Amino acid sequence: MEKVNGIGGVFFRARDPEALSAWYEKHLGVNHYVPEPWKQREGYTVFAPFAQDTEYFGRSEQQWMINFRVDNLATIIAQLEAAGIKVETNAEWDSEVGKFARIHDPEGNPIELWQPNQ
Repeated sequence: MEKVNGIGGVFFRARDPEALSAWYEKHLGVNHYVPEPWKQREGYTVFAPFAQDTEYFGRSEQQWMINFRVDNLATIIAQLEAAGIKVETNAEWDSEVGKFARIHDPEGNPIELWQPNQ
């Protein structure tokens, strides 16, 4: 049976797509798909539907949350905070699979940062 072999893109609506793309590139290194799409490194990708009433994403109207893998959570937290971006951490989010932190993009979308355990 043929199966998909990865996520080819994440698409979402934005009030100001150009400004939001620039923010993702500046602070997270995710470049816009023009002239060339962002190429991620090999690693795990979690695909997990959550219960409709989950509080894990924050706002109840939020239907999705993107999670980015990072090599060093402490370093990226320091960079983001130095840029004036609020970073949330919670020891309860950390688990046997790694450490986590949260930020929000300028349009309020939650972003989870994940440092997998090696």
